[in-house]
Amino acid sequence: MDVAHTAIWVSDLETSREFFVDTLGLEELRSYTRKGIENVVVGGERAGIQLRTEPDRTVPPERRERMDHVALSVEGIDALCDRLETGTDHDVFRPPETLEDLGVRIAFVEAPDGYAVELVEELG
Repeated sequence: MDVAHTAIWVSDLETSREFFVDTLGLEELRSYTRKGIENVVVGGERAGIQLRTEPDRTVPPERRERMDHVALSVEGIDALCDRLETGTDHDVFRPPETLEDLGVRIAFVEAPDGYAVELVEELG
């Protein structure tokens, strides 16, 4: 068994798609509309994030009110965080740090709509 995807409500589908695809580098796997709900699934080899929007739905205003975070495997976490801090409006609210006991380096960035995205780099 494996995780297939995580679904999150977003207020602006294109802004969120740009963040996850253009800014973070995930692949757009598919997009579709069903029962008035627009969906874009982004991801990589192991799992995806289903970005969902509906005209009458309000996204929770408080960050992490309904979901803590989504974690993404990355390479070159320091360079990615530098690019996010200097080239985008996305806040790296927890800068890169090494968790030696877990063999990873992590950071947290705020996505559109306030969701937290954990960036995880496996140490060699």
